[in-house]
Amino acid sequence: MRKKNCDFILRINYDFSLSGNESFLVAPILFCGSYSIVEYFGGQDGYRCGYCKNESGNFSHGMWSHTMTVQDYQDLIDRGWRRSGKYVYKPIMNKTCCPQYTIRCHVLNFQPSKTHKKIMKKMTKFLSKGEMPDDDGEEKVSTVLICTNPRPISATIPESTRQEVVSPSPTKPTHSTPKPGMGADPSRPQCRKAKDVRKERRMQKEQMLQQEAGESSTSKPAFRVQSVPNQLKSLDDFVADTLHGDALHRLEVRLVRSSPPSSQFKASFDASYQVYKLYQMAIHEDPPDKPSESQFRRFLCDSPLEAEVSSDAPDVGYGSFHQQYWLDGRIVAVGVIDILPSCVSSVYLYYHPDFAALSLGSYSALREISFTRQLHLQSSKLCFYYLGFYIHSCPKMRYKGQYHPSDLLCPETFTWMPIDCCLPLLDASAYARLNQDPKAVDAGTLKTLGQTLILHRRTMMPYSAYSRKQKGSSDEREVEQYAQLVGQICAQRILLYRA
Repeated sequence: MRKKNCDFILRINYDFSLSGNESFLVAPILFCGSYSIVEYFGGQDGYRCGYCKNESGNFSHGMWSHTMTVQDYQDLIDRGWRRSGKYVYKPIMNKTCCPQYTIRCHVLNFQPSKTHKKIMKKMTKFLSKGEMPDDDGEEKVSTVLICTNPRPISATIPESTRQEVVSPSPTKPTHSTPKPGMGADPSRPQCRKAKDVRKERRMQKEQMLQQEAGESSTSKPAFRVQSVPNQLKSLDDFVADTLHGDALHRLEVRLVRSSPPSSQFKASFDASYQVYKLYQMAIHEDPPDKPSESQFRRFLCDSPLEAEVSSDAPDVGYGSFHQQYWLDGRIVAVGVIDILPSCVSSVYLYYHPDFAALSLGSYSALREISFTRQLHLQSSKLCFYYLGFYIHSCPKMRYKGQYHPSDLLCPETFTWMPIDCCLPLLDASAYARLNQDPKAVDAGTLKTLGQTLILHRRTMMPYSAYSRKQKGSSDEREVEQYAQLVGQICAQRILLYRA
């Protein structure tokens, strides 16, 4: 991996001679001198929104990335950019119909919620006992777990039996019907909330334990029994529950590099693509010809990110990967992720529709949070999990805010704000400046356009030198817009291609 990167660096240094005054290149180039190369497209025209279905309400800036270092991409997503394949885009927040806020989770402080625990327990129960929940939450035993068309066992009650249970004989009433206007039936117990019942049972259990402790203390005065408070079960504990060797089914998570494709990725490509095709047709209702193999490659396999390693990187290195979920020797889900210097960034998740009841979207996010915590042990800077965009105006996308503690990126100052402080602002308006400090400004704002790096005719130069060569050029406004969007630091590191 390192040798290939060095070959690329030598080729860059050989092909691209430095023109103009070298004093313009004040920003240090990271990762041994390799460069990101992009083409900027602007963003004036609106197009169809996939969230609210507005035919022309979605506005974003975009650029095609021929190659990109992981540090440059880390800095870009911290300014609201995001990639889809090799296309990198940034929503025009104050103009688009559904503003998209970059969201990140602090994995070191993450504690699973009650809903998250249920999802993890549901997976553990399925693996250990083979019980697949129905859509309504009821459990069913799946005897044929992995097949093209599984046939769940029916547990319906025969019609005659159901009538006997629901309709008691009129000659033998179970109790007298209360007269109209007399209120609740006094012969039946009062309805109570399940929460109150659980609380009462817990108190009764605590009283029993205290009584047992008291009896023990009277029989053995020298020994005092103390009640130990229940410790919070961490996410890693729930993950460990799914790894029991005596489970009925075996779930294995494999990390394979997708760009450049590793041998494991190539060997499992067709199986992974077939799951993606089934997912797109069943979940997103795509016609069979839309999720083609070429579309799958462009969308989820191609990546501009270079495979990079360094002394402070995790053992797997940086770059783009597929995290494959193998159930009993077959792929059932794939999480597409980028491993960057400060975070694991989630790109996409697709799964086999037969296993939709296992909440694989949320389950994979929890596994990716746990995976990020593992990487942090090898690389101390890597301590965030980016879930993509949080869209408050789209209710089905609000689930991303349930991974606490989380931050949203302010679209004006590009500072991170706790999501709990942002929600009241987003309830009032789809677009909001999340940083309420009026003195806060964008620390990475463009200061000097002349230092923006340009790639023109296989030559790298600062924009000041390029503008002198291209007298009468009319692209200054476009270059300035690009540099303002990527920020001063990236403008001085990324090569902007000009024809």
